Amino acid sequence: MPRSLSCSRSIHSGAAGLLTLLAAGTFTGEGPAADPPRKQLVLPGEVFEVVGKTAFLLTPAADAAVPADSKPWILYSPTLAAYPDSAERWMHEQFIKAGVAVAGIDTGESYGSPAGVAAAEALHAEMVRRGYAKQPALLGRSRGGLWASAWAIAHPELTAGLGGIYPVYDWRTYPGLAKAAAAYELSPADLAAKAAELCPIERIDAAAKAAVPVCIIHGDDDKVVPLEPNSLRLKRAYEAAGKGELVTLIVAEGQGHNFWEGFFRCQELVDFLIARAKAGR
Repeated sequence: MPRSLSCSRSIHSGAAGLLTLLAAGTFTGEGPAADPPRKQLVLPGEVFEVVGKTAFLLTPAADAAVPADSKPWILYSPTLAAYPDSAERWMHEQFIKAGVAVAGIDTGESYGSPAGVAAAEALHAEMVRRGYAKQPALLGRSRGGLWASAWAIAHPELTAGLGGIYPVYDWRTYPGLAKAAAAYELSPADLAAKAAELCPIERIDAAAKAAVPVCIIHGDDDKVVPLEPNSLRLKRAYEAAGKGELVTLIVAEGQGHNFWEGFFRCQELVDFLIARAKAGR
C-alpha cells in the first residue's frame, strides 16, 4: 500500500496556491534558433542548443574529474522557460553536492509525444558524447511525468530509475485530449482512439517488465493531476506485472497541486534519484 505523509509530520504544511507549472509553452520544429539559447538557471550551469532547442546542464564542481562514460546524471522534465524553478533549488543543490548532474531539453508542451521523445534522444546522445552515463535517472514534475514516463517506456534499457513529483502519466487527466492532441499532431478523436499505443499510463507495463524502479510523491487532494488515475494507477500496473516492490509511492495527506515545501524537500525521493543516477554508471 502507498505510504502516507501527514502534513503535520512533514516539513511545511501551508500551500502557496495552484502551481504556475501550468503556464503555456510552445512546441516547435527543429530549425536553428535565430539567437543563442537563453535560460535563467536556478544554479550555475550551462545553456546550449540541441536540434534547434534550448537545453541546460547543471554540473557538479568535481564533474570534470569523473572518468568518461561514468558521469551520473538526471534527465529532468518539463524543461520550459521557467523550469526548473526556485521551488526546486534545494533539491537540485542536493543532486549537485552528491556529484550528480541535471540536464533537460525544452520541447514545449510536447506531453510525452514521439517528437518530444526524439528531442530527448538527441539530448541523451549529446550527454553521452560529453562523457555522461548512458543510463540517467529521470525526474518528472507535474506534466513532466508524461515526458519522463514516455522515455522510460521507449528506452527502459537507458533508464536507471523514474522519479516523480505529482506527475502526470495520463494526458486524459491533464492537459486533456484537446491540448494533448496538438502535440501528437492528431485530432482529439484520433488520439483517444490510439490511447493504448500513445498514452504513457496505458503502456507503463513496459517499464515494469524491464524492472525500472520508481519513486513518487503525490498529494491525495490533487485536483489538477489526480492521484488515482496517475501515480496510483502506475503502482497498480507494476503490481499486476509482479513488480510492485519496485514502486515507492509517498502520499502527502491533504496536499494538492501546489508549492508545499515537502514536495521539493522529500529526502526519500532525492536519495532515490541520487542512488539510481549513480547506479546508471
